[in-house]
Amino acid sequence: MNIFRSLISKVWQDPNAAEVVKISTGQLFLLRPGNIRTSRECIYNDAMATIRRVPNVEHNFLLVITRVYEEGGQELLEDEDETDEEREFLISQELEFRTDKTPEGDPTFVWRDLAGDVDEFFEFLAIGTNDPTKVFFETCMYRAMYERKYARSADSVAEPDLEEFVFRPRTVKKPPPRRKAAKAPSTSSVEEVKPPSPTANTSSPKGKGKAPAAKQLPGTPVYELEEIELYHWEGEQGFVNQGIFSAHIVKTGQYSYVLCASTDEGILLEHDLNSSMNPKFNPRMHSVTWNHVKEGQDVNSWLFAFPSEEEYSKFCTIYLQCGWETLNQLPFSKIKEEDRRYVMSSTNEDVEMLDIEDEEEDEEEVLSELDPDESESDSEEEYDDDEEEPRPLDGDSNSQLTVGYRGDNAFVVRGNNIGVFRHNPDSGAMRYAGTMSKISTPKGQVFKPQNIMLHEQDTKMVLMNPSDPHSLYQADVEYGKVVEEWKVHDDITVSHIAPTDKFAPTTHEQTLVGASHNALFRIDPRISGSKMVDSQYKQYAGKNKFSGVVTTASGKLAVASEKGDLRLFDSIGKNAKTALPPLGDPIIGIDATADGRWIVATTKTYLLLIDTLIGEGKYQGSLGFDRSFPATAKPIPRRLRLRNEHVAYMNHDISLTPARFNTGEGQEENAIVTSTGQFVIAWDFAKVKKGLLDRYEIKKYEDKVVQDNFRFGDDKEIIVALKNNVLQVNKKALKKPTRQSLGVGTGASRSNIVNAPY
Repeated sequence: MNIFRSLISKVWQDPNAAEVVKISTGQLFLLRPGNIRTSRECIYNDAMATIRRVPNVEHNFLLVITRVYEEGGQELLEDEDETDEEREFLISQELEFRTDKTPEGDPTFVWRDLAGDVDEFFEFLAIGTNDPTKVFFETCMYRAMYERKYARSADSVAEPDLEEFVFRPRTVKKPPPRRKAAKAPSTSSVEEVKPPSPTANTSSPKGKGKAPAAKQLPGTPVYELEEIELYHWEGEQGFVNQGIFSAHIVKTGQYSYVLCASTDEGILLEHDLNSSMNPKFNPRMHSVTWNHVKEGQDVNSWLFAFPSEEEYSKFCTIYLQCGWETLNQLPFSKIKEEDRRYVMSSTNEDVEMLDIEDEEEDEEEVLSELDPDESESDSEEEYDDDEEEPRPLDGDSNSQLTVGYRGDNAFVVRGNNIGVFRHNPDSGAMRYAGTMSKISTPKGQVFKPQNIMLHEQDTKMVLMNPSDPHSLYQADVEYGKVVEEWKVHDDITVSHIAPTDKFAPTTHEQTLVGASHNALFRIDPRISGSKMVDSQYKQYAGKNKFSGVVTTASGKLAVASEKGDLRLFDSIGKNAKTALPPLGDPIIGIDATADGRWIVATTKTYLLLIDTLIGEGKYQGSLGFDRSFPATAKPIPRRLRLRNEHVAYMNHDISLTPARFNTGEGQEENAIVTSTGQFVIAWDFAKVKKGLLDRYEIKKYEDKVVQDNFRFGDDKEIIVALKNNVLQVNKKALKKPTRQSLGVGTGASRSNIVNAPY
């Protein structure tokens, strides 16, 4: 490196030189090790790499990769295209920058994608670059890292001082042989491990953090691994290595478990197994991440890195069984073998979900998933303020949103009022159009609607009154008041309603679907007396606790429950064709694509995606609404989760609102939208079907999001109801989650233990 000292000094000593070094010819790739179909994706086919100074910020440099166009090529791009012409990376040791060569002898520069998954890297292939230029570029990278870390000039730095920035792959010490597990009497089906004797001579894991005073495990271990790497999410630094610890899953009650990490000196962490942990399993990296949420404190994100696939698989199996028992308060061994396989299959969140025809992957879709630029979009508009917005009455705030099928209307429940908002095509905003005030029964009893559903081409609205669960109420939208009460049945309550088919509200269809806690039935307001159709009523045995019902375009039904199971029906009055067992988390919302191929069910912390296509057996090619899945080939449930580090940035316990597909007659579903706290979140459904389950975009608001949904017939415009506002946002305004898009400042790290990102 010394042969370049004089040249480097000339560049470094000139503060007016914005560019330190440039390589003019190359290609940029995104690397995903272990993902066969998309392991090396070309981002820029022609690109150049530059090291630049950060303007007005001393000792900070950027690695900039710029797309290069052929002459006239840039002019061919339409104005509305997202060109994404440049990628910037702040140069720091966390990039884990390293160099290599291709078999053809071209140098490559590789660095970690700090905004991507834990195993994602960028690679710049410096085509035709000679060795001296490659070494010069590499040296400049290390000097930039030196200046950022030590906040002083690298002019006089010696070559050995740069060695600390040369990346060397981490190594994991192989753990000693595991003790044999011993079964203990238990009402649980999870195998317990006999704890070591207090006098046993065991070696101490080398944990680097200060642990509490010596403390015994809080119960009986059902899983133990003596040496495992533990990481903690430290914001800008990523996952930071806390050292080598012992990992335990400990049984503390009949159906309660705790996840622990400890040294001989004591326990570093002790986290109860529950849904808020939001565990994410990564079979490619043999790692598990989770959140720890404690009331009144920050949300933390942790990671276990396992030394082998065997230990990773063993942990996942036991963790999932313990989690299932905690949620269901039953022994895992009591459910059928086929149901156990269904539950266990949900841990693999990284496989592709292609049609049985073996679809080809669309390269444009792959490229489109990459990080867009961070500039804010101007495509969001609030309601027009030429008329007054309905104000809170008696402390009420917005609680529900229903998007119209005709006229671009949206209806927002606020206490016993329903605000009407209308899309303004000129401004692109939601215009306040009026209020249906003091919703009351025909007898004058004021009530706060528990649920609303548009009916008969948006001219009518069906309301549920929480104080009268045996009846429904019909409001005339034009008059803005309730005009009729429908007594459904004297002995059967109505907990949920849905249109007869997905697009029935666009027609004059009169009937609708009702559900109680354990029954499905048809409601026809035209019949005299009770409005329930006796011939289309089916009560199901047991305490099913139905929590939602949705219909397809052909009128088939999917029903969810508070226990977390799903039932698929081809019609009302029959038994379910398919019954999928619960993963344990209550389902709070459900939606389906028009053709019934896909179902998305919402739980508190994740979305559950089900492909209803039967992939093998006698009824291969049919849907689970029409035929039963073979016992050995149930669908694989997929969880759409927020990544744990993003939850740590958001710093609140996740509580998702019911997710929705975009909807429109003759329109294919290509997006899913939901929200939590102040954040609207959208998944590109095409990417989800390819197995990219955690690739979502997000937008933060100043107030809590009550509910959101796409405009009918539009897959880009999203209507968002905040606690005290209603607005419309274009999906392009949602960004890939970063510190900026999550609204996080650059505050100091919460850890001073070690700086070694995973």
